[in-house]
Amino acid sequence: MQYDVIIVGAGIAGLYAALNLPKELKVLILCKDQPWECNTFYAQGGIAVAKNQADIPLHITDTLKAGAGMCNEDAVATLSKESLEVLEDLIARQTPFDRDSNGNLLFTKEAAHSTSRIIHAGGDCTGRVLHSHLIAQITHTLWKNASVTELLIDDDHCCGVSVLTKRGNYNLYANNVILASGGVGALFEYHTNAYTISSELHGMILENGLKLKDMEMLQFHPTVFVQTTHARKMLLSEALRGEGAFVVDFWGKRFLFDYDSKGELAPRDKVARSIFDYKLKLKEKYPNAKPEELEVYLDFSAFDKDFFYERFPNIARNLNSVGFDVPKDRVPISPAFHYCMGGIQTDNVGKVLGMQNLYAVGECACTGVHGANRLASNSLLEGLVFSRRATQDILANSLSFKIREFPLHTQILQKERDENLKALLRHLMWNKVGIIRKKSGLNEALGGVEVMLQSGIGRLLKLRLLTAQNIIQSALTREESIGAHYIQ
Repeated sequence: MQYDVIIVGAGIAGLYAALNLPKELKVLILCKDQPWECNTFYAQGGIAVAKNQADIPLHITDTLKAGAGMCNEDAVATLSKESLEVLEDLIARQTPFDRDSNGNLLFTKEAAHSTSRIIHAGGDCTGRVLHSHLIAQITHTLWKNASVTELLIDDDHCCGVSVLTKRGNYNLYANNVILASGGVGALFEYHTNAYTISSELHGMILENGLKLKDMEMLQFHPTVFVQTTHARKMLLSEALRGEGAFVVDFWGKRFLFDYDSKGELAPRDKVARSIFDYKLKLKEKYPNAKPEELEVYLDFSAFDKDFFYERFPNIARNLNSVGFDVPKDRVPISPAFHYCMGGIQTDNVGKVLGMQNLYAVGECACTGVHGANRLASNSLLEGLVFSRRATQDILANSLSFKIREFPLHTQILQKERDENLKALLRHLMWNKVGIIRKKSGLNEALGGVEVMLQSGIGRLLKLRLLTAQNIIQSALTREESIGAHYIQ
């Protein structure tokens, strides 16, 4: 089975890449489960865009400031300038963005933005609305329940992928391969990611001698309801704080202003660390306190109930389902892993460095846009802008080469003990490679990962461990705190 383009992943980056490839090409989209089981579908806040040409310099400045000096400035300029073209295209595709009574786009503000420039859809259901709208327009073939288990690399070409389906294992060949597989959520005990986001593609990159970049730069969302049994914890969008929600302790103190003059609207990494630190101090100060007195809460009392249910219908419904009467009730929150700023190292059109026909777009890639800390709602925008750039490069070059056939790999994908080891890995990464890091803890985590790598595991766990190992090594190499990387 040979294709012009194989796309791995059916989130916003994968779908938008497919929509930018003409019907005449033979294109295959692969997704590990159902196509909606992706991070895009669960994205709440919106898409950051330059509101107009005049806003581009300020959007660039905000992005660079959030990135703490580690952004690729050319990539950031590309992101902001092309946001206008992408927005125009999405509007032409009749994407149902939220508008006022006069038909004007509604913009909201999130942390570290100098102005309201975030468009949204369905209130707090931007990802779900956008994903559903884009997938309805797809004309190319999409395979569900198809897990990529190997990249078929021959020198500086990717000849295709090996894929496991319910019908068996196949080698699929292509002139071009686009990776849009998402981030690394499954490596952490508390996270907001879809359960399919496993970091296995990152491991395949490493085993083929290709590069990951800035993998120590992991963003922990500050406001997550973690008191659920589900692997994916309940994200409480930053847009809530942008619209007026505030963070308090049990006694109602807005303690974030003790850490940063911007309070709730400080950059995410500062808010997450502040909450984490404050909870530790509460435990030290009040060793005999009741559990609820040691919690930190998100307070919605500034909201009118009708406004809250109109602006945040999904969050209201989810919180109602676990027993909260919002906006009346405060909700206990904790930071949780949310987004990986680093990823597969690419150039400015999403091409993987060292490869001729392999691209990476969206969260799995590192374009340099986010630097040490992603500016809120730039993630969906990055997936749109750089997937479009990747397809433009593919169409401009019309690459064709002699594809050699590969034998089907025979490695055992999963062994009996792997599930227990995955749980151990998640616990290790959360406690030792999380919000606040210590060199001793990182070394302990590295030792644990290396022991697991030598313990007769299945292939899929090995790939996760290779990614975890790279994250830890990157964190150890960067000895000074910067952006989301905070080391004591």
